[in-house]
Amino acid sequence: MKFSRILSGLLLLSPFFAYSQSFTFSEWENPELVEINKLAPHAEMTHFSSIAAAKADAGENLNYKSLNGNWKFKYADTPGESPQDFMEEGFDAKLWSSIPVPSNWELEGHGIPIYTNVIYPFPKNPPFIDHAYNPVGSYIKEFTVPENWEGDDVILSFGSISGAAYIWLNGKEVGFTKVSKTAAEFDITPFLKRGTNTLAVKVLRWHDGSYIEDQDFWRLSGIERDVNVYARPKTHIADYFSKALLVNNYKDGNLAVDLNVGGRSIAGFDAVLSLFDANGNVVAQQSQKVKDGMVSFKAIKVANVKPWNTETPNLYNLVLTLNKAGKLVDAVSQKVGFRTVEITDKGLLVNGNRIFVKGVNRHEHDPKTGHVISKESMLEDIRLMKLFNINTVRSSHYPNDPLWLKLCNQYGLFVIDEANVETHGMGAELQGWFDKSVHPAYLPEWKEAHLDRARRVLERDKNHPSVIVWSMGNECGNGSNFQAIYDYMKGRDDSRPVQSEQAGEEANTDIVTPMYPTMDAMKKYASSGAKRPYIMCEYSHAMGNSNGNFKEYWDVIYGSDNLQGGCIWDWVDQGLEVNDPYKGKYFGYGGDLGSQNLRNDENFCANGLVSSDRQVHPALYEVKKVYQNVHFKNFDWKTGSFDVALQTFFTDYTYTYKLLKNGEELSTGELSLTGGKGKVNIPSLIDGNDYVFQVFALQKSFDAMIPTGHEVAREEFVYKPLKDVFLLKNVRPVSGLTENGNLYIFKENGIEIALNKENGSIVKFEKDGMSYLSSMPQPYFWRAPIDNDFGHNFQETASVWRTAHSSKTLKSVDNYEGGIKVNYTLNDVSADYSISYTILEGGRLAVKSDLKINDAQVSELPRMGMRMQLPKAFNVVNYYGRGPFENYQDRNTASFLGVYQDLVKNQFVDTYIRPQENGYRTDTKWVKLKDDKGHTLKVEGMQPLSFSALHYLTEDFDPGMTKKQMHPTDVSERDATILHIDLLQRGVGGDNSWGYMPHKPYRLENNSYSYAYVITLE
Repeated sequence: MKFSRILSGLLLLSPFFAYSQSFTFSEWENPELVEINKLAPHAEMTHFSSIAAAKADAGENLNYKSLNGNWKFKYADTPGESPQDFMEEGFDAKLWSSIPVPSNWELEGHGIPIYTNVIYPFPKNPPFIDHAYNPVGSYIKEFTVPENWEGDDVILSFGSISGAAYIWLNGKEVGFTKVSKTAAEFDITPFLKRGTNTLAVKVLRWHDGSYIEDQDFWRLSGIERDVNVYARPKTHIADYFSKALLVNNYKDGNLAVDLNVGGRSIAGFDAVLSLFDANGNVVAQQSQKVKDGMVSFKAIKVANVKPWNTETPNLYNLVLTLNKAGKLVDAVSQKVGFRTVEITDKGLLVNGNRIFVKGVNRHEHDPKTGHVISKESMLEDIRLMKLFNINTVRSSHYPNDPLWLKLCNQYGLFVIDEANVETHGMGAELQGWFDKSVHPAYLPEWKEAHLDRARRVLERDKNHPSVIVWSMGNECGNGSNFQAIYDYMKGRDDSRPVQSEQAGEEANTDIVTPMYPTMDAMKKYASSGAKRPYIMCEYSHAMGNSNGNFKEYWDVIYGSDNLQGGCIWDWVDQGLEVNDPYKGKYFGYGGDLGSQNLRNDENFCANGLVSSDRQVHPALYEVKKVYQNVHFKNFDWKTGSFDVALQTFFTDYTYTYKLLKNGEELSTGELSLTGGKGKVNIPSLIDGNDYVFQVFALQKSFDAMIPTGHEVAREEFVYKPLKDVFLLKNVRPVSGLTENGNLYIFKENGIEIALNKENGSIVKFEKDGMSYLSSMPQPYFWRAPIDNDFGHNFQETASVWRTAHSSKTLKSVDNYEGGIKVNYTLNDVSADYSISYTILEGGRLAVKSDLKINDAQVSELPRMGMRMQLPKAFNVVNYYGRGPFENYQDRNTASFLGVYQDLVKNQFVDTYIRPQENGYRTDTKWVKLKDDKGHTLKVEGMQPLSFSALHYLTEDFDPGMTKKQMHPTDVSERDATILHIDLLQRGVGGDNSWGYMPHKPYRLENNSYSYAYVITLE
């Protein structure tokens, strides 16, 4: 290979090679120096040698060579301790360890992974970094290049390097980069030699750019995306911008492409545009001469085009070729989708339709590999999102791997594409005062650093139809540098809106995109008459057991003209897999993996709708229900008719129904719709029974991610209010109880009950000599704090309820026909509490609980309930209530009424990264616990009940006043089944996890509560 002969000419011709400055190693603390020798940002593309290869865009490409794999690696805690001469030719790295590339070195045994949300993991002093601890990774990789690349430019491409990176090849300085999450490319042609080439890379974990990469995620380092070298012709397609829009009332396509040609000799070249449909047929073709390095293909019409949208993501194959004298020189391809994004007085429109953003925020996260994400992981995320009615992903808070966008194009997801800018640790607008005199967003010396990041996301991703909105960054201030970003983005791309949460309602955002607004703030904007769309960039904080009152958000959104949805925070728990020889496998969070003595924000990284390994959290079912695009309304119990409203435009559904009587199916079948209405035959309804009508929409035809028959929407209608249908009948006390000293005794049909008249205890409750209860019902008011409870300090403000059940004084025992009433004072909360035990006919035991709080200063009640214990052999739970998955009073619209059965061990929700309250069920009429010998304990409510049945005590999940780094592996099943029977438990909330409480209707703030239930031994 004659690289030596090529070199002399290149040094003369290319301004790139005019660089002769030596690295000073101060570059990483200089915000005005953004990079050295990096290629300009451009559309993500692959160069091909033939039209057929470009069309296929698959298989081996001989123009590319991957450098992924094992590299030699040396770790140091400080720059001064890192190798200083390893980049020199002949350096012996035999004693160095190996590291896989791509990877994050902290997950390969080098250094400590750190999770922090806002506060920087280093002392704050921009643009400087403390040299006393700034880890450095030194890499070496040997490679060869194919002989047939002779005569081409050879480009070295890093998909992403997290850290400031110095690059050498064969001992020569190549370049420097400090922006992660977008490609760093370098022309290495003059540095190559025949045979083996040695690439050396020094990566400093933190640098001045780290001040504007302060995202809420694990701070991990290293070469974390693919590395390759590729050959491109001397004269080549350098960039292109395709705009595939809809015209003529969104029926026809209009394609325009601006193409840039790079090289040193561009005379005599022509460019050809070819557009192919999904079957490979040419639907448009145009050829033009290259003039001044540019070609503009304009107004290419495609009649009756198949548009791209999230339901039918139709793609066409755009192939661009560069030719000279009839010979192909270069070819690139891109899947394009015809769609138009616009903001009108109707709001944000896609293809003329007002859309609702039913979105999530998604960090790139893998529990084993950190920020290195496989295609399989991406596909699993998309599959789950499509199955759960999610249509939008905000790439929080940086450009995602380009493959992610290709898959979103293919499978149909909207993307809000965000620049890699967050400066939260220096302060953020709308979050209180901060010093703008030192904040990078407001300082001119940081302007280019900001603009570079904006250019790199827009230029790389501009051809992807899935990208419908540009985002300038996150929690980063709104200084002059963001006005510059806005101006650049609007000037460069007039086909998409630009948003900024930090701009509030200022001029430099096309969308008002707040994070975590209150319902009052949403309603105020909805009624303001403001015309800009209001789309929350973050809302419904999904930390642990959360996402309460989710329906209420969408009641406000659907009731407005200018609110169009938002993106939940966030998609996946950012837990890192830990395999402990004693505890087993769990997912670590801040403070784990050796970071206990470093700044960390505990489990604030675990805010996902799915767990770290993509197990579905119960709240995702509620999200699916509220996000559904088929809405059933106005069911008429007399006629069996109901209305159906669709928010989709191209998808057909099959409709089915169930009619339940007392929780059991009375009838079921398919339905057909006429004019947006459905109808079902309703039999005569007999008073004294409860009836529920449930209707479902199922996927009718096969979709790449949604199988035929998958349930996409559901609704249920209850014949009578729950308070009316959950009433027990024939609740009559027995008469003539036997008295034996201080005991009331009942014996009949194998049932024996003994109540102590003096201390109010249940002495015996047996059937056929067997005691079903190992611990009789006792008052219980506490719940193991969920993350949202910790967020508003409920674990402290309500802590008196932790022990209120045990700190009680017996005042009196009242005797009456068939039972006793036991009266207590709850000492810690200044409350009167009574339990009435009434023996009913047939040997059932009615339990009534009354609470009256006398001190108005006592905090809100976590739960009004009782608990009892059974032997662990009672390991099957069967109930009539809401299910089948965990639900709470502010998160139960997806949980339909019915009769459900499962093992008690399966009620424990072990996917929460930190143990907390879990496994609850609401609106329960009855619950049974069974053993394998047929013994059954049944509890029936005299009003709707809530319950949980677990092999754990609440105390097992409660860490106390602080979280204490607990994990699910820290709790062990007890040799018991613990049954909580409650009137109510406070909602889980979730408007945020750092101050907001559950909404008022879901809080227990009354000064008195009363409820009752009946226990039967079967």
